[in-house]
Amino acid sequence: MKKLFSEGNIRQFFSYFVVGGIAALTEWICFFLLVSFAAMPYLAATVIAFLASTTVNWYLGRTFTFKNARYNGNQVREIFLVFLVSAVGLGFNLALMVIFVAGLNMRTTPLKTMAKIIATGMVFIWNYLSRKTFIYKPEPKPKKQGN
Repeated sequence: MKKLFSEGNIRQFFSYFVVGGIAALTEWICFFLLVSFAAMPYLAATVIAFLASTTVNWYLGRTFTFKNARYNGNQVREIFLVFLVSAVGLGFNLALMVIFVAGLNMRTTPLKTMAKIIATGMVFIWNYLSRKTFIYKPEPKPKKQGN
Protein backbone atom coordinates (compact mmCIF):
# COMPACT_ATOMS: atom_id res chain seq x y z
CA MET A 1 0.00 0.00 0.00
CA LYS A 2 2.91 2.32 0.80
CA LYS A 3 4.26 1.80 -2.73
CA LEU A 4 0.87 2.71 -4.22
CA PHE A 5 1.02 6.16 -2.60
CA SER A 6 4.69 6.78 -3.32
CA GLU A 7 5.73 10.19 -4.56
CA GLY A 8 6.46 8.79 -8.03
CA ASN A 9 3.04 7.17 -8.35
CA ILE A 10 1.26 10.30 -7.14
CA ARG A 11 3.22 12.45 -9.59
CA GLN A 12 2.45 10.00 -12.41
CA PHE A 13 -1.26 9.97 -11.52
CA PHE A 14 -1.38 13.78 -11.47
CA SER A 15 0.36 13.88 -14.85
CA TYR A 16 -2.19 11.40 -16.23
CA PHE A 17 -4.98 13.54 -14.74
CA VAL A 18 -3.72 16.58 -16.70
CA VAL A 19 -3.21 14.52 -19.87
CA GLY A 20 -6.67 12.99 -19.45
CA GLY A 21 -8.17 16.45 -18.99
CA ILE A 22 -6.60 17.66 -22.22
CA ALA A 23 -7.83 14.54 -24.02
CA ALA A 24 -11.34 15.00 -22.58
CA LEU A 25 -11.42 18.62 -23.76
CA THR A 26 -10.25 17.46 -27.19
CA GLU A 27 -13.09 14.94 -27.30
CA TRP A 28 -15.77 17.35 -26.16
CA ILE A 29 -14.65 20.13 -28.54
CA CYS A 30 -14.32 17.73 -31.48
CA PHE A 31 -17.76 16.29 -30.76
CA PHE A 32 -19.32 19.75 -30.49
CA LEU A 33 -17.75 20.95 -33.73
CA LEU A 34 -18.73 17.85 -35.67
CA VAL A 35 -22.33 17.89 -34.45
CA SER A 36 -22.84 21.65 -34.55
CA PHE A 37 -20.97 22.75 -37.66
CA ALA A 38 -20.61 19.59 -39.74
CA ALA A 39 -24.15 18.42 -38.89
CA MET A 40 -22.75 14.93 -38.32
CA PRO A 41 -24.95 12.33 -36.57
CA TYR A 42 -24.04 12.18 -32.89
CA LEU A 43 -22.95 8.52 -32.94
CA ALA A 44 -20.53 9.10 -35.83
CA ALA A 45 -19.27 12.25 -34.11
CA THR A 46 -18.79 10.26 -30.90
CA VAL A 47 -16.57 7.72 -32.69
CA ILE A 48 -14.47 10.36 -34.45
CA ALA A 49 -14.12 12.42 -31.26
CA PHE A 50 -13.13 9.25 -29.39
CA LEU A 51 -10.42 8.49 -31.97
CA ALA A 52 -9.06 12.05 -31.79
CA SER A 53 -9.13 12.06 -27.99
CA THR A 54 -7.45 8.67 -27.68
CA THR A 55 -4.71 9.74 -30.10
CA VAL A 56 -4.04 12.88 -28.05
CA ASN A 57 -4.17 10.83 -24.84
CA TRP A 58 -1.69 8.25 -26.16
CA TYR A 59 0.76 10.86 -27.45
CA LEU A 60 0.72 13.09 -24.36
CA GLY A 61 0.62 10.11 -21.99
CA ARG A 62 3.62 8.51 -23.66
CA THR A 63 5.47 11.84 -23.82
CA PHE A 64 4.80 13.03 -20.27
CA THR A 65 3.13 10.47 -18.00
CA PHE A 66 4.75 7.19 -18.98
CA LYS A 67 7.95 8.66 -20.46
CA ASN A 68 10.17 6.59 -18.18
CA ALA A 69 8.26 3.36 -18.69
CA ARG A 70 9.82 1.02 -21.15
CA TYR A 71 7.36 -0.66 -23.39
CA ASN A 72 8.48 -4.19 -24.19
CA GLY A 73 7.09 -4.32 -27.68
CA ASN A 74 6.84 -2.30 -30.83
CA GLN A 75 5.03 1.01 -31.08
CA VAL A 76 2.22 -0.37 -33.26
CA ARG A 77 1.41 -2.92 -30.55
CA GLU A 78 1.59 -0.22 -27.88
CA ILE A 79 -0.86 2.01 -29.80
CA PHE A 80 -3.16 -0.96 -30.41
CA LEU A 81 -3.24 -1.74 -26.68
CA VAL A 82 -3.89 1.90 -25.75
CA PHE A 83 -6.82 2.04 -28.18
CA LEU A 84 -8.09 -1.33 -26.94
CA VAL A 85 -8.04 -0.18 -23.30
CA SER A 86 -9.71 3.08 -24.35
CA ALA A 87 -12.35 1.22 -26.37
CA VAL A 88 -13.21 -0.86 -23.30
CA GLY A 89 -13.39 2.41 -21.38
CA LEU A 90 -15.73 3.82 -24.03
CA GLY A 91 -17.94 0.75 -23.58
CA PHE A 92 -17.98 1.31 -19.81
CA ASN A 93 -18.78 4.98 -20.35
CA LEU A 94 -21.72 4.21 -22.65
CA ALA A 95 -23.04 1.52 -20.28
CA LEU A 96 -22.80 3.87 -17.31
CA MET A 97 -24.65 6.58 -19.24
CA VAL A 98 -27.47 4.14 -20.04
CA ILE A 99 -27.63 3.11 -16.37
CA PHE A 100 -27.68 6.71 -15.16
CA VAL A 101 -29.97 8.22 -17.79
CA ALA A 102 -32.40 5.38 -18.51
CA GLY A 103 -32.06 3.32 -15.34
CA LEU A 104 -31.86 6.10 -12.75
CA ASN A 105 -34.02 8.49 -14.77
CA MET A 106 -31.36 11.23 -14.98
CA ARG A 107 -33.03 12.74 -18.04
CA THR A 108 -32.67 16.49 -17.56
CA THR A 109 -29.67 18.24 -19.08
CA PRO A 110 -28.05 19.02 -15.69
CA LEU A 111 -28.50 15.40 -14.55
CA LYS A 112 -27.16 14.03 -17.85
CA THR A 113 -24.15 16.32 -17.47
CA MET A 114 -23.63 15.08 -13.92
CA ALA A 115 -23.94 11.48 -15.15
CA LYS A 116 -21.35 12.16 -17.88
CA ILE A 117 -18.93 13.65 -15.34
CA ILE A 118 -19.35 10.67 -12.99
CA ALA A 119 -18.96 8.18 -15.84
CA THR A 120 -15.87 10.00 -17.13
CA GLY A 121 -14.33 9.90 -13.65
CA MET A 122 -14.97 6.19 -13.25
CA VAL A 123 -13.58 5.39 -16.68
CA PHE A 124 -10.56 7.64 -16.03
CA ILE A 125 -9.54 5.33 -13.17
CA TRP A 126 -9.96 2.27 -15.44
CA ASN A 127 -7.84 3.83 -18.19
CA TYR A 128 -5.03 4.89 -15.85
CA LEU A 129 -4.80 1.60 -13.97
CA SER A 130 -5.05 -0.44 -17.18
CA ARG A 131 -2.25 1.47 -18.85
CA LYS A 132 -0.06 1.41 -15.76
CA THR A 133 -0.68 -2.29 -15.12
CA PHE A 134 -0.97 -3.87 -18.56
CA ILE A 135 0.72 -1.58 -21.08
CA TYR A 136 3.46 0.32 -19.25
CA LYS A 137 4.41 -2.23 -16.61
CA PRO A 138 7.49 -1.27 -14.66
CA GLU A 139 10.44 -3.40 -15.57
CA PRO A 140 11.45 -5.79 -12.84
CA LYS A 141 14.57 -4.73 -11.06
CA PRO A 142 17.52 -6.99 -11.80
CA LYS A 143 18.30 -9.45 -9.05
CA LYS A 144 21.60 -8.97 -7.34
CA GLN A 145 24.03 -11.69 -8.09
CA GLY A 146 25.83 -13.27 -5.18
CA ASN A 147 29.59 -12.76 -5.06
